[in-house]
Amino acid sequence: MSKLTFAIFALLFVFSAAHIFFQEEFGAGWEDRWITSKHKSDFGKFVASAGKYFGDKERDTGIKTSQDARFYAIGSEIKPTFSNKGKDLVIQFSVKHEQGIDCGGGYLKIGPKTELTEFHGETQYNLMFGPDICGSTKRTHLILNYKGKNHLRRVDLKTESDEATHLYTLVIKPDQTYDVLIDQKSIGSGNLLEDFDFLPPKEIEDPNVSKPSDWVENAYIDDPEDKKPAGWDDVPQFVPDETAQKPEDWDDEEDGEWEAPTVPNPEYKGEWKPKQIPNPEYKGPWVHPKIANPEFQEDNEIYAFENFGFVGIDIWQVKAGSIFDNILITDSLAEANAHAAKTFTLLKESEASKIEAEREEKRKVEDAEREKREKEMQELEDGSDDEDHAHHGHDHGHDHGDL
Repeated sequence: MSKLTFAIFALLFVFSAAHIFFQEEFGAGWEDRWITSKHKSDFGKFVASAGKYFGDKERDTGIKTSQDARFYAIGSEIKPTFSNKGKDLVIQFSVKHEQGIDCGGGYLKIGPKTELTEFHGETQYNLMFGPDICGSTKRTHLILNYKGKNHLRRVDLKTESDEATHLYTLVIKPDQTYDVLIDQKSIGSGNLLEDFDFLPPKEIEDPNVSKPSDWVENAYIDDPEDKKPAGWDDVPQFVPDETAQKPEDWDDEEDGEWEAPTVPNPEYKGEWKPKQIPNPEYKGPWVHPKIANPEFQEDNEIYAFENFGFVGIDIWQVKAGSIFDNILITDSLAEANAHAAKTFTLLKESEASKIEAEREEKRKVEDAEREKREKEMQELEDGSDDEDHAHHGHDHGHDHGDL
């Protein structure tokens, strides 16, 4: 078997072994696959849209938030449910905020099987992932649930907030490492145990031990041999200004006896303090002894969830217009990359060229308007010069006639 044949065989094996647990491209019939929650009567409505810029309308159509200042809650079942225990978990989707988002979410919630007609902000989920933007706060959320409590990554991840489509990818591995990618480039990776507060500390300060009362933590002390020089305190901080003179209009009877203003004394050395010497009793900083934390319990399966049963969009948006598309949940990054090549990559190419064409057209219009304004201003200036010249000639002729 040649190397090329082996490589092709290995690649085919990878794809054949990959599992796609959920895939949604929002083609025909998507309304039957997605359930709008009835938990509130005024949830915002999603509509199918490819947005302003697209290559193939059918391929690039997603679902778009359509009403301003609304909560949105919509979900779709994962059938059959699955667990990511012992395998990679890859979650990928695209979102574009073509409205120029000012405050709103663009993330997904993926969780255990639930009644989607009652899906809302308090519904339990396994993880939340995707962009969240409001004013100066712009981050890619990554929140994982552990034993009923949601844990946010300690340090925020960057996000994208322009009007173009962006692809968000999350990879979680059985070794408890993770990677977050935007447009297939990593923006943050690490270990779940190190970057989240899932577990209490392994060690705690021993509650039965306290710092000894005679513990000396002062590294330096006053030098007992150092004495204050004689007359140190006799030097005043301020002295009369010898250059000052009593104002000529000063009246001692009315204004009182005149006194010269004071100025800082150049001889003044400040408060005397003895020199510092190393403290022979110094024991260094006291370190509280630690013991094993009885509440700590190792868990090598924090990454794993027993039940994935739904994908949901539960967000608030001040200004609507975000388009969600190409949601994929799989156990293979190669599968996610292949799906991106058939969807996101083609859309980005078309989108970028059309955005640039629109910008160029806008530049042409602005240039034309600027040239028009400049021409009008020049004509006004030329007209004003002609009037001044005619007026000046008229005045000159009149003066000559008087002569």
